[in-house]
Amino acid sequence: MKKEEAKKLFEQLTYKRKNSWLTLDSEPVFAYATNYMKFIDRAKTERLAVDCLVEYLEEKGFKPLESLDRVGKGERVYITRDGKSLVAAVLGENLADGIDMVAAHLDAPRLDLKPYPLVEDSELAILKTHYYGGVKKYQWLNIPLAFVGTVVKKDGTVIDVSIGLDREDPVFVISDLLPHLDGREGDFRKVFQGKDLNALSASIPVIEQCEIENPVKLTFLKLLNEKYGMVEEDFYSADVQLVPAFEAREVGLDRSMIGAYAHDDRVCSYTALTALADLVESTVPSRTTMVLLFDREEIGSEGVTGAKSRFWVTFIERLLNLSMIDEMYSIDFLLERSRMLSGDVAAAFDPTFKDVYDPVNTAKLGYGIAISKYTGSRGKSSTSEASAEFVGEVRALFNRKGIHWQNALLGEVDKGGGGTVAKFFAEKGVTVLDAGVPVLGMHSPYEIISKADLYETYRAYRAFLEGDDA
Repeated sequence: MKKEEAKKLFEQLTYKRKNSWLTLDSEPVFAYATNYMKFIDRAKTERLAVDCLVEYLEEKGFKPLESLDRVGKGERVYITRDGKSLVAAVLGENLADGIDMVAAHLDAPRLDLKPYPLVEDSELAILKTHYYGGVKKYQWLNIPLAFVGTVVKKDGTVIDVSIGLDREDPVFVISDLLPHLDGREGDFRKVFQGKDLNALSASIPVIEQCEIENPVKLTFLKLLNEKYGMVEEDFYSADVQLVPAFEAREVGLDRSMIGAYAHDDRVCSYTALTALADLVESTVPSRTTMVLLFDREEIGSEGVTGAKSRFWVTFIERLLNLSMIDEMYSIDFLLERSRMLSGDVAAAFDPTFKDVYDPVNTAKLGYGIAISKYTGSRGKSSTSEASAEFVGEVRALFNRKGIHWQNALLGEVDKGGGGTVAKFFAEKGVTVLDAGVPVLGMHSPYEIISKADLYETYRAYRAFLEGDDA
């Protein structure tokens, strides 16, 4: 075979991923990334993320479902649950034909305050925490932390608290042992313990020690009371977190990457919701489209705001009841006609730690949205695994639209594993495939993504939600 013939045959038969930067127009990529960075800086908690996204939805013509008596074709509606989860939809020609959905999650690994968190030890006020989700505990030491959340006071008043996000605010820090005295050895997961994640919060006594017990703790409570009217018992009815106080920054001299807290999974939440909101308002989609943004994914999707709960099912049932459909359809019938992209981040290949990846089956920064046919661990445990037919359908759609996509698995076999919300929808009959943004340093206080992957994920979600309408 001649060289040119072999080259042509190679191009026809083999699969080669392509770096998105080589063909993308960088102007819209950077413009979209700028808006995303503003969002990720505001959305330090799931509550703040919901507030920000609801504001965006209402600017795009979406209405809260509870404000409507009827819903018709093209209607833009949303609901929230406990301020932590959000579902938005654009109604299509016939809801009974099924729904095209993108699901993602708004929660992120963090440090929650314990119900009674404030103690004094050696004349230092300390906030005791309970870590949430999968964290490497040592990564949370000696970094600036912000005190953010919602408090229900003893009189029932609900207030939002935030200390540390404004540049003029003080921050909180969990101090680590200096290397000169650190003789700890062994597995870092045992060396660094959750009980030691205690944040320095004050050091000035309000009065001499002999006059009153815990005078430094009282200083903290006095300042908190002056700012928010809180007393110590109010901590018990509060959702307060310590989150990294870092701002999102461009990474690399070419500014091609973004470093920020909580890319996992607010990046897929943002790209999904902006894709839905950017659908042409004057056009009624042939199929109903929906974005579901959940809480609690990092701890198994438990609770009333997680994907295992029924609030999103109730939302669809309410749409059926309000949509003036003559025939009666069961929710199971509707879900079995529905399709979903489970929007969660993928592990990006890190050349420093090559041994835990399969290089040809791992996502790379800058190569587009990462498609994972299955997640799970060991022998594909706890994964839904998308069908070849649906993977082929999505792949063909992305190819038609010129969207950069790549294959992705979560590391080499037997090196670890994890899952997404996909399996909970598969259990209900929804056809589902995982697809999201590749991330370096996942679950760390400062994760890294590529602007190109961010933009291509937005384009991919929009293409999926538009279907054949565009």
